Amino acid sequence: MRREEEARRVLVLDFGGQYAQLIARRVRECRVYSELIPYDTPLARIASARPAGIILSGGPRSVNDAGAPTPDPGILELGVPVLGICYGLQLLARMNGGRVARPEHAEYGGMTLTVVAESPLFRDLPAEQACWMSHADAVLEPPPGFTVTARSRSLPVAAMENAEKRLYGVQFHPEVRHTRYGQDLLKNFLYGVCDIAPTWTPVSIIEEAVERIQAQVGTGRVICGLSGGVDSSVAALLTYRAVGDQLTCIFVDHGLMRKGEGEEVENAFRHHFHVPLVHVRAQERFLGRLAGVTDPEGKRKIIGEEFIRTFEEEARRLGDVRFLVQGTLYSDVIESGTRDAAKIKSHHNVGGLPEEMDFELVEPLRMLFKDEVRVVGEELGLPESIVWRQPFPGPGLAIRIIGDVTEEKLAILREADAILLEEVRRAGLYRELWQSFAVLPSIRSVGVMGDERTYAYPIVIRAVTSDDAMTADWARLPYELLERVSSRIINEVPGVNRVALDISSKPPSTIEWE
Repeated sequence: MRREEEARRVLVLDFGGQYAQLIARRVRECRVYSELIPYDTPLARIASARPAGIILSGGPRSVNDAGAPTPDPGILELGVPVLGICYGLQLLARMNGGRVARPEHAEYGGMTLTVVAESPLFRDLPAEQACWMSHADAVLEPPPGFTVTARSRSLPVAAMENAEKRLYGVQFHPEVRHTRYGQDLLKNFLYGVCDIAPTWTPVSIIEEAVERIQAQVGTGRVICGLSGGVDSSVAALLTYRAVGDQLTCIFVDHGLMRKGEGEEVENAFRHHFHVPLVHVRAQERFLGRLAGVTDPEGKRKIIGEEFIRTFEEEARRLGDVRFLVQGTLYSDVIESGTRDAAKIKSHHNVGGLPEEMDFELVEPLRMLFKDEVRVVGEELGLPESIVWRQPFPGPGLAIRIIGDVTEEKLAILREADAILLEEVRRAGLYRELWQSFAVLPSIRSVGVMGDERTYAYPIVIRAVTSDDAMTADWARLPYELLERVSSRIINEVPGVNRVALDISSKPPSTIEWE
């Protein structure tokens, strides 16, 4: 998004709905830049962003509740098109004099939508279409000046609009794939109503990121915390493109990497990209700090702090370094907690950072989702092995060992994880899975091997499919693959006598166990 295009953004006001982040992603899939902001962002700040459109997300509350989340009514007077989704529709109705109440029948799940009036939202779409509903309240009477444009079997108002004021609302969720023409409806709103051109491309993302890095850093020295994953690799290359030799990458090997990973990272960046790289071997340091720690948040905060302290020491050796580049993603920021998104877990490069540190952070990917980062990585020329590397958490295997972290457990988990990934690749499934990895719970169970009793660790296999890690489904791995993995782990990894499969989705679970 170049400077002259900044006015062509869409702001998604977050009312706490489970699909709020998904709305922002779907808008970006239309090649339009969007940002998710708190519903009570001051009107002056919204106006200063010069949005081309505003979307009101769904939410868990009733608009009739005392203290229900409500935006500044001035957003309806900005002259900017507004689209309300679910709770957002109900807000538009209530704020303009309509009636919102509990209908006789609530709607949850797939429903049939019937378009009953011409509307730019439904242009070139079928008169009847499948949609996804998830609501208890509904608009029973539209506000004066609004036209009902769609109904469902149970609802008199499934969509409404005031074309003169450019206010639009839908009770269903166009951002959910179950809504057959949801993406088309969003395009109609973005391209037709808001008059936005689909110009937010990988090239524009790179240009904008380079400009911002140059403006922030100037002539200062920069270090980048490099892990070898796509996030930190893309952040490093964007920064290198922006400031050149002002950048030094620092790879901290904390002893919590997967098998052979440290060598792979060093070889890739020294020989492929020729970017200055310092390899810090800090296994003893990190394991010493983690000794006896079992709390997941404690582990993350210790690791986050040790990363920063290590970077500070290396920066002093390099000279006057003020800036630290990190591959923080939008999903990291959301999961680490915002005012409207409860903290799920602290990411070591967001919520796990110490309160005091010597650096100013440079985070060129902070507003990007993982799939967007991969597209940018391909545009920058990153090799496929890095672009499509499955996500690996900064705290590494420390949060895949449930309980205290020891060298013995790390050795067991590394070998089990390596076997799983080898078999997943052999089965041709690596690119189809968002993540596949092994987990080591710190419990033991009885087994029998060679007619003798064993008392050893279990290994849990975790494999999920996802678009962005905000939601995920457990992967239906072939039984033959699971059998090979189980047999190999039990036979080849000392200290393991049982293999289990995690078949939970996110939500209610998370992808990582800690």
